[in-house]
Amino acid sequence: QVQVVESGGGLVQPGGSLRLSCAASGSIFSINHMGWYRQAPGTQRELVATITSDSRTTYADSVKGRFTISRDNAKNTMYLQMNSLNPEDTAVYYCKAIVAPSSGPRTYQYWGQGTQVTVSS
Repeated sequence: QVQVVESGGGLVQPGGSLRLSCAASGSIFSINHMGWYRQAPGTQRELVATITSDSRTTYADSVKGRFTISRDNAKNTMYLQMNSLNPEDTAVYYCKAIVAPSSGPRTYQYWGQGTQVTVSS
């Protein structure tokens, strides 16, 4: 019923930029918190950035000043603009959305399938 899909990952050289998108679709009543997480091989999944329904944002210290999270509520879409990428940013990036489906007032946590970001020369 509700689907969350990331896109925009790929291979980029150090110092380059990528823009990730996370689109929620289906019968959605509202979307509350959204966030980006990442997980590199052999590591725990870590929080990258979050954004509330009124566009308040938080960032991990490792990406602050380089990444920008935003959302377009009309499109049910969240973005992560990643600049000045370095090899340590290499990971699978996941979108998380707290969604209230149209079927009822209860909210659920939805995860996207992940999109690979590789930073390498």
